[in-house]
Amino acid sequence: MSKYELREKDFEGFFQAPFEAYGSDSPYVSLFKPDLERFLNKKENPLFSKYGDFTYFVVYRDQRPVGRIVAHIHHSSNERHSLKWSYFGFFDCDQDPQVAKMLLEAAENWGRAQGAKEIVGNMNLTAMQQIGVMTDLFENAPYSDQVYSPAHIASHLESHGYGKFFPSTTFELDLTQFDSESLLKGRVATLKESGTVQLKTPSRWGLAKYLEHARLVLNAGFDKNPFFVPVTAEEFHFQAKDMMWVIDPRITTFAYQGEKPVGVVICIPDLNPLLKATESRLSWKILSHYFRFRMNRKRAVIIYYSVTPDNHGQGTAGLMLYETVKALKASGYEKLAFTWIADENIGSIRQTERLGAKPLHRLHLFKKDLA
Repeated sequence: MSKYELREKDFEGFFQAPFEAYGSDSPYVSLFKPDLERFLNKKENPLFSKYGDFTYFVVYRDQRPVGRIVAHIHHSSNERHSLKWSYFGFFDCDQDPQVAKMLLEAAENWGRAQGAKEIVGNMNLTAMQQIGVMTDLFENAPYSDQVYSPAHIASHLESHGYGKFFPSTTFELDLTQFDSESLLKGRVATLKESGTVQLKTPSRWGLAKYLEHARLVLNAGFDKNPFFVPVTAEEFHFQAKDMMWVIDPRITTFAYQGEKPVGVVICIPDLNPLLKATESRLSWKILSHYFRFRMNRKRAVIIYYSVTPDNHGQGTAGLMLYETVKALKASGYEKLAFTWIADENIGSIRQTERLGAKPLHRLHLFKKDLA
């Protein structure tokens, strides 16, 4: 008979659990281990040091870590949206129902102790990071900042009383078959010709100024989105701390009217091939893998794009996308992915479909009453 053990705040086991649960043939890709560790450091991560709280659990079966989960609460989100939610995140485990039961019950009990009435997830860790549980198209490999979970994760949740809601989709565009000039029509062409919006790409060494502009435009453009909480400068710069080492400045686009930032497309190379090759660990091999990766970058992902409310409907988003796609093709990229777009965001869904982008993954959030 197998022996099970639940451990709290065992980081080494937490990091290793999905590798043990899914195996080397899975499309799953872990966050870089040092990044995951600092995200789960209450003193370092301002989300938890100032605006919330958390813990995390690992289940060992026969002394092997085979499942994990984060339980957390975001007080600022609950206050802004008048909710009493706790969250689960990074829910990864094998097909053993006992492992899933132990993890989910641990997260639920922690949420109840915080006074939460419902638990929702995956949230890894906020709505501006990875969210959702995959519910279809499991065969497709994820890009950076996209969730991957095998089919049994959703099944575990449903069998434990969770209901799915808030459907969303990630998309992928084949750049080799896409004519970027097709974007240059209507309002986009008129705006480009008028010169009232100036487009810029960031310099690697002047990145701090551009990151702050990206935060301001994000907060303005996403203000009415579900679950969104304005991101403080401290939080934003914490999450983007190491971006200067991986960013390709050619493929991120900012829009300005005079000195005022009015739009941004944050696009980065897909780091998952590098992370997969190194098992997301820092070792002596990472430099050789990194330089090989730099020479052969073919996939990129738009982390988000945003336009300030005063510039909605004027072609600003289309013009930035035109410049970004043109730069991607000129730089040798062949595939472009988009992170999750909610079904209720009909405008963005239709715009993505008009580009010819195809669904890459299907996702839902899952929720359970804690009463």
